[in-house]
Amino acid sequence: MADLNRIKVALAEKKISNKLLAEHLGRRVETISRWCTNKQQPSLEELNSIAEFLKVDIRNLLYPSDWSESNVEEFVAKK
Repeated sequence: MADLNRIKVALAEKKISNKLLAEHLGRRVETISRWCTNKQQPSLEELNSIAEFLKVDIRNLLYPSDWSESNVEEFVAKK
């Protein structure tokens, strides 16, 4: 699975521990750890709660999309 979120980076930038985030969200530290390693992804609602807690734009918690491999134009042209 590709790295989709930057939660680990955002926590480090804000000097916030996984444990503190887990307590705030009412989740287990193991769940936060899986999010930080991109083994699992939080829901959009949880991602929004993380953004609010860290006082960052939700987009800062996500890696940008890479469209360099996209072939949508070729696909659409064939239709």
